Amino acid sequence: MDLRFLGWNAHWRDLFASYVPDRLHPGRIVAEHRGGYVVEMESGSRGAALGGRLRHQTTTRSELPAVGDFVALRLSAEGQADGPAVIDAVLPRRTAFVRRSAGTRSDDQVIAANVDIVFVMLGLDHDFNVRRTERYLAAVWDSGAAPVLLLNKSDVCEALDQRIDDLQGAGLGVAIHPISALNADGLDAVRQYLRQGVTVSVVGSSGVGKSTLLNRLLGRDAQTTAGVRSHDSRGRHTTTHRELFVLPEGGLVIDTPGMREFQLSASGGDDLGEAGGVATVFADIEQLAAECRFSDCAHQGEPGCAVRDAVDDGRLDADRLTSYEKLVKELRYEEARSDPSLLGERKRVGRIGAKAVRRMYRERRR
Repeated sequence: MDLRFLGWNAHWRDLFASYVPDRLHPGRIVAEHRGGYVVEMESGSRGAALGGRLRHQTTTRSELPAVGDFVALRLSAEGQADGPAVIDAVLPRRTAFVRRSAGTRSDDQVIAANVDIVFVMLGLDHDFNVRRTERYLAAVWDSGAAPVLLLNKSDVCEALDQRIDDLQGAGLGVAIHPISALNADGLDAVRQYLRQGVTVSVVGSSGVGKSTLLNRLLGRDAQTTAGVRSHDSRGRHTTTHRELFVLPEGGLVIDTPGMREFQLSASGGDDLGEAGGVATVFADIEQLAAECRFSDCAHQGEPGCAVRDAVDDGRLDADRLTSYEKLVKELRYEEARSDPSLLGERKRVGRIGAKAVRRMYRERRR
């Protein structure tokens, strides 16, 4: 396949130049399985595995190749058209959509690499949740990609205008497109983003309709689909791995498994301030916070708090403020988990606070 159809351009060619003398070959990872990877090269697709040097040089999970990465490949047998390849290096990513690994591991998981646009897909049923949408959008802004909201299942929603108003009222400031992937309604609005060389990733909960949308865009059943439970609209994981597809019109779509747990990563946001993508999603709160009397205002009842004043007079929704505070707290916790010195400081401050509380209660009992 001509790599230009996979997004290869002068930017990637320049980055790959240093690998040419070593007789390595460029390619893009189009699928990731437990047993290895599938890469697309000029000579076609083939299986690939991590090279020993790359395996030993990586210190975190996020440094490993992910779907969407451009890589430098060494063929195990020159001239063998479909033999396996070895991944010697990952070219520096332009963007990376990342989440914190589920469970107790303090590590990031790259969901999709080198993505231009992320379709955040919501179901217009029990799946619809403004607060979860804020979380997804924060991660997208941190990734470097541009978010677009797709409201799926418009054919079964009797309150579509209200749902759109709910999202717009939250001040998210992104494009919103109601669609029905099942009935192929509203897909022209989706296709406008799918130009040749543009990579799009689709994220959302299980059962939201990601695979159905992909099948519609491809014009064939590439992914298995399944229904959802009627009482809560929860779906099964019909997509079990991440995979990149080339659309007939030339765009590229990375399909991902549904995510029932989505923790923000603390690795993004250096260019946007302390909270990064969170600051972008909650720009209205950040602007209000700048007007507080005290620069370190925690918005917990301090005098001259512009944020609390906005809640009291109805300019700011209290639930939105709660969501903001929750995400900022989560990011600070993740930063502490990643940095032992910050974790030690959190414990020290916690001990001081606990002692102060115990002392206060002892004095009250006297």
